Amino acid sequence: MGVSLTDLVESQSVTFDDLKGKSIAIDAYNTLYQFLSIIRDRETGEPLRDSKGRITSHLSGLFYRTARMLEAGIRPVFVFDGKPPEFKHETSQERRKIREEAEAKWKAALAAGDTEAVRTYSQAAVKLTDEMIGQSKELLGCMGVPCVQAPSEGEAQAAYMAAKGMVWASGSQDWDSLLFGAPRLVRNLTVTGRRKVPRKEQYIEVTPELVELDKVLRSLKLSREQLVMLGILVGTDYNPGGVKGYGPKKAYKLVSEMGTFNAVFGSVEWGHKASAQDIFDFFMHAPVEDIRIETTKLNVQRLERFLVDEYGFSMERIENTLRKMDKAGVRMGQTGLSAFGRK
Repeated sequence: MGVSLTDLVESQSVTFDDLKGKSIAIDAYNTLYQFLSIIRDRETGEPLRDSKGRITSHLSGLFYRTARMLEAGIRPVFVFDGKPPEFKHETSQERRKIREEAEAKWKAALAAGDTEAVRTYSQAAVKLTDEMIGQSKELLGCMGVPCVQAPSEGEAQAAYMAAKGMVWASGSQDWDSLLFGAPRLVRNLTVTGRRKVPRKEQYIEVTPELVELDKVLRSLKLSREQLVMLGILVGTDYNPGGVKGYGPKKAYKLVSEMGTFNAVFGSVEWGHKASAQDIFDFFMHAPVEDIRIETTKLNVQRLERFLVDEYGFSMERIENTLRKMDKAGVRMGQTGLSAFGRK
């Protein structure tokens, strides 16, 4: 979920060509949730499954979207969450309750034949399991795409990597990357394309967006510390819903006028178990690590064994994608079109 700063922050539309040659640290959990939410049957809300009944929506999205980035010359690095802070427990409990309620409403909508409600509630009932995470890491390994295990929040680690120059930008749908100090945030990287507008029979074209922290701070005339305060007022993963009555504009006004942490939070009624100070400190000093990013070549036969043999993906579609990647110059362990197919 994360903080919502859409009403305050301007972004710059970019293309895959603009991002060519750039290394981007992608919030893996955020991305996998997107795939599990979006890649579903429009009538039943069911995710893709293999012949054994295992969910494969995340694998489908991860393969084809990552392949598209590699083909465009973008260098993704997927960052996986580690241990969350103790005060995130409240959020986890709330999300679990929301998923359970959404699942019940999904089944009711399915029985009633309400297609729109089926789509809405099935997306809200998404679960990301340890098994899915393991499958995703295996797939990325087959593709030669680096995976990083964060000590705590993946978004914090991705932001740190961008701030230290290990990568060019952080990639996520959440604005929290800015609060964690990412100098550049690329949104919509893995969800580009034509998307249906919820509850309307119309579609929009989703394109990548670049948000630069320095420009945001200059535009709002805030420090990063004050941006974090603003985010906490609006609501983050650690205090869902934020402070009652405070949307982005009202929160911005309060932070601009008060300026300091004590003045801001001394003037509002705090209604969360986690303290505002603990949340603020976590955004400013989240556990992160210096890492070495190691890339390998895409292994064609290993990839085909994983997707086609193990999970029943179409050999023809996989090989068509691999041919495009090969033509674009993506490094492969076995080069040339003769590497595709069974030996």
